[in-house]
Amino acid sequence: MNELTGFWAEWVRPSAGLPIVLWSLLIAVAAATGHLVQRYIGMPKVVGYSMVGTVVGLAGFEGAVWPLQGVSLFLLELGVAIVLFEAGGRLPLRWFRHNPMVLVQSVVESTLTYFGVFWMLHWLGVPDPVGNALALMTIVASPAVLTRVVMDTRASGPVTDRALTLATLNTFYALALGYAQAGLIERAPTDVFQRLQPVLVVLGLSFVVGGALALALRSALRVMSPTSENTSILLLALIAAGAAMAAHLGGSAPLAALIGGIMLKQLNPRPWSWPRQLGTAASLLTMLMFVLVSIVAAQADWSLQIATVVLALIGVRFVAKIAGVAIANPGSGASWRQAFWVGCAMSPLSSIALLIASNFVTASPLLGAMITQTALPAILLMEVAGAVLATIAIHAAGESSIPWTPEAFSTTEDTQR
Repeated sequence: MNELTGFWAEWVRPSAGLPIVLWSLLIAVAAATGHLVQRYIGMPKVVGYSMVGTVVGLAGFEGAVWPLQGVSLFLLELGVAIVLFEAGGRLPLRWFRHNPMVLVQSVVESTLTYFGVFWMLHWLGVPDPVGNALALMTIVASPAVLTRVVMDTRASGPVTDRALTLATLNTFYALALGYAQAGLIERAPTDVFQRLQPVLVVLGLSFVVGGALALALRSALRVMSPTSENTSILLLALIAAGAAMAAHLGGSAPLAALIGGIMLKQLNPRPWSWPRQLGTAASLLTMLMFVLVSIVAAQADWSLQIATVVLALIGVRFVAKIAGVAIANPGSGASWRQAFWVGCAMSPLSSIALLIASNFVTASPLLGAMITQTALPAILLMEVAGAVLATIAIHAAGESSIPWTPEAFSTTEDTQR
């Protein structure tokens, strides 16, 4: 055996290493599983991605270690930045001028979610700094999951548009407050200015980076075709550079990308669409993001006490989302039935909540560990269950353009037809 090993060593050439092989195979399995889940069960592909990541994470895969840092953290931030840049480019600011009640719905829903979760955690005996961080995370309704669900169901309509808009807005609030509060978790601000200063710093730096990103892309679109392959590469490279720069300066990489998308839509008068060439690269990064989130979240330690807190958090958050949308529904142009399904569609939690949790862990390892033991199981459950609830809401609202007839539940005659 030693002779065989020595002979083989002469022919082995160093490469990227075994971890790259494992990650490549993992992504391949996730892609196949996502396709099978959509085809045979009728659920969005993200459910398959999360299932694969969960199984691998529970099996002890060491390719993603919590808290995230280095390359894994940057890839997660880049995946989120791409999703939020697209979401910002589709945010209908003119709609708010004609229908300001949508903004009111966003504020009421986010506020009710925060205070509902915070008071519930306080009642359960969770320390207030931990409860504050968890409540900030629950404000988010993952635009990444919602976008994938909308793509897989080919949905369009008032419920879909409103859910995506509200998810983008509450992501803006959660990122600005979450990144700022992470810096205050071990300090006790004595006045209002000390509380607002970190928020203003995060927003200011993110606006600077986002504005520079939007101006650079606006200049490029003046001389380059929006459908060109080179434009797609330029777009992806600039988003990556902006994400890295925002994180380095102390801002928020996802928030800078979101602001950049919003500004680009305002600066570029011509309608623009997500480049087709960027679709494959963006899909790969998004798939990697979902797998990475589920692998990390599956590493959480479960116990009966933690499970009780997690289920209570998820339940209060679900009720608060629906109640917040319903309270501000009068005058918003939506029916009560549509408001209910919008609240249900805003159930998913995923990568953005994980990034906020990662910031708290970095700022305070001790309190971060207490935050993590509740945040990771909640993210894991609501990445899958939230995608399922959003799919049910879209189909129940009648906004999916494809029938919900998975092959596993269809007859032979229906399949042949």
